[in-house]
Amino acid sequence: MLRNKQHYAQITAIGGYLPKNKRTNADLERLSDTSDEWIMKRTGIKERRILEDGLATSDMAVEAIRELCETYQKDLKTIDALLVATSSPDMPMPSTANIICDKLNLTNVWAFDMNAACSGFLYALDMGAALVETGRYKNVVIVGADKISSYVDSKDRSTNILFGDGAGAVWLEPSRETGVLDALLLSDGKGIEYLNIKGGGSRYPYDGEHWNADHRYLKQDGKVVFKNAVTAMSQACQSLLDKNGLTVEDVNWLVAHQANKRIIDAVGKELGIEETKALNNITYSGNTIAATIPLCIWEYKNQIKKGDLLLLTAFGAGFSWGASLLQWNI
Repeated sequence: MLRNKQHYAQITAIGGYLPKNKRTNADLERLSDTSDEWIMKRTGIKERRILEDGLATSDMAVEAIRELCETYQKDLKTIDALLVATSSPDMPMPSTANIICDKLNLTNVWAFDMNAACSGFLYALDMGAALVETGRYKNVVIVGADKISSYVDSKDRSTNILFGDGAGAVWLEPSRETGVLDALLLSDGKGIEYLNIKGGGSRYPYDGEHWNADHRYLKQDGKVVFKNAVTAMSQACQSLLDKNGLTVEDVNWLVAHQANKRIIDAVGKELGIEETKALNNITYSGNTIAATIPLCIWEYKNQIKKGDLLLLTAFGAGFSWGASLLQWNI
């Protein structure tokens, strides 16, 4: 059964940001050996948004937070914790969360980054919910944001067709009712070679002795990732439902990481969830890494009703994966 808590962490606001610049399938046809038909069949993506040069992940996160505040009349000055899930920080240090604080003139905020790749938002959401549940934090903002285009080889059709930039944010507050109900988050480290960006860290520093140009780009083995993603997400979802005495019939909406349409469909099929219950915004956004889940919910917020049960699931580099249950209260 769903566990009882003294305080629930409830999402009371949501915001998002997608860059204006679009990279269409027609654009990619000019860059690599591909076609609109080939891309749509394998990914379900027609276009992805690309942040302009000179701007960074923090700029998108700031826009998502501002949009959230304007829409729901939230006061930035009341934020007491900021968690940023990203695989594309502005710089190695300080954290992108610190940079966001500076741009929003936030002071005395506990702010830090978390890198769990495409699972990052779920990891950060669970940690943020735990902070609220302690009773010590009243206004916690969770951001999933990535300028992943900085790491994509524009001529590599195994990756350039998939990834785009974006940011999503949610505001958590304590509630006596319901909110973030439970989560199951996992990783094993066995998939490091199948999905990674090798360059820029202490192992392969830029221009170091063992550096080569390929290290700067995101690389993945699509077949291995596909198989593991479908299995891991569907099993995590089922385990979480079982743990809480729920079935797929209790779920109003499945929000899977928007990796590609075939993965989303396969997870829904494995779980036995109707396709109409699986939210999907990948066609015009692409895979935005840590931003996919909040952006998807943001785009469907007028369709999701108060009291609806959402089942969130993600899979990313590492491998890292998991699922989360929340009741919508906006």
